[in-house]
Amino acid sequence: MPPGNRREFLRAAGALAAASLARRSEGRPLAADAAPVPAGAPAGDAWPQFRGNARLTGVTASPAPPLEVLWTHDAGAEGIESSAAIAEGRVHVGSQAGRLLALDLEAGKQLWAYEAGAEIGESSPCVAGGLVFVGDLDGVVHAVSATDGKRAWAFRTGAEVRASPVVAEGRLLVGSYDNKLHALDARTGALAWSFETDGQVHATSAVDGGLAFVAGCDGELRAIRVADGRQAYALSSGGYTGASPAIGGGRAYYGTFEDEVLGVDLEARKVAWRYQDPDRSFPFYSSAALADGRVVLGGRDRRVHALDAATGKAAWTFATRARVDSSPAIAGGRVFVGSGDGRFYALDLKTGKVVESFEAGAGITASPAIAAGRLVVGAVDGRLYCFGRRS
Repeated sequence: MPPGNRREFLRAAGALAAASLARRSEGRPLAADAAPVPAGAPAGDAWPQFRGNARLTGVTASPAPPLEVLWTHDAGAEGIESSAAIAEGRVHVGSQAGRLLALDLEAGKQLWAYEAGAEIGESSPCVAGGLVFVGDLDGVVHAVSATDGKRAWAFRTGAEVRASPVVAEGRLLVGSYDNKLHALDARTGALAWSFETDGQVHATSAVDGGLAFVAGCDGELRAIRVADGRQAYALSSGGYTGASPAIGGGRAYYGTFEDEVLGVDLEARKVAWRYQDPDRSFPFYSSAALADGRVVLGGRDRRVHALDAATGKAAWTFATRARVDSSPAIAGGRVFVGSGDGRFYALDLKTGKVVESFEAGAGITASPAIAAGRLVVGAVDGRLYCFGRRS
């Protein structure tokens, strides 16, 4: 995780990137709901990538699952920061032990395990075209058969990959700490283009209207054309970001390490509003979820914040006992989110009141994935949980 203050984060990120660049060459392919659902959200039977859909809205038409444990899986004591992807009845998740796992959604049985050869951090799998894509902290992007876990191809960037891959227009988009957003042919791994920013690309790209939107450590929100990798425009966020932008209603929403949440008007290419907690100043690392005119995200002030999407004014806040780096997911009028306090919460989207909670006993920084009435999330002790209604 990036540290909680600017100086520590930039120093650590810079050191890691420099070390990675020094020991690797770059760019080499390696051998073989009650609430309204925004357009582009999954129909409810799949959650194929980080935040569920290309616009990174974190919302699904799946029924809201109760927090009843259906099964658990021990992925290893190293822990899970990666968020799960759910597609074709399978759960895919990366672990800090360096394994990409596939499990049966129904029973939790492990179907296969792919050895990445390096730790998989926050990079979350993306499933498309029969392949599962994920990045690791050695800077390698892996493409693996969803059926049997065999490697299809791999691509080496110039530094660690913490961003989650996304697929758009036949291309795999993924950011790296080599300061670049890379576009690869999703079938072959061949490099189509790379766009260089002025800082590490930690966040995942949101895709809408042929543009990839990435909020970076250089303090810029950039719109990059998927077709050719050229920048359409950029605007200053006023602070560096670890959060990924959520796109809805012609706006981008994301938090910064300068203790603000932004609502950006993409047509006018300007910040429509900025939110800062009136009582305390803490960074926002959690990525926002959008539903029913609300922007919901976690803060390092130990709270979950719900804001009015039009004005940026606070609708409600919910206090946990530790910082909230987990990115919320919304289904059936409920907000699902984990906390560093070892608990997983289901909150009412309208009021912020607790509907249910589950004591995991270990911090939850990963983000939930919801599909087919089931919710999957991992904890820092390596335990993966599947919640749903017992038949």
